[in-house]
Amino acid sequence: MNAPGDNGDPMRLPPRSGMRRLIRPVVYRHLRGFGIAHIAGGSVQAAAGAICLWYEVDGWAAFFLSLAALNLAGGSWYLAVDRSASAPA
Repeated sequence: MNAPGDNGDPMRLPPRSGMRRLIRPVVYRHLRGFGIAHIAGGSVQAAAGAICLWYEVDGWAAFFLSLAALNLAGGSWYLAVDRSASAPA
C-alpha cells in the first residue's frame, strides 16, 4: 500500500532546478558513470588530437581537441552535479 501523498512510482526523480533540468532523466540517474565515461572519451579524443598535431594535420587536430574540450567539460559538470546532489543535508 502506498502512503498518503506517495505517487507509488519508485523511478520518479527528485525535483530538479536550474541547469540540472538540462540533464536527461536516464543520465541523471547515473551521473557518476556518465561523467567518468565523458572524461574517458575526452581523454581519448585529446590523445587523438595530440597525435594529429604531431603529424601536422591541423584540421583534424582542431576537430578532436574541440570534441575533447566539450566532453571533458561535460563530464566534469556531471561529476560536480553528482557531488552536490549526493552531499548530506
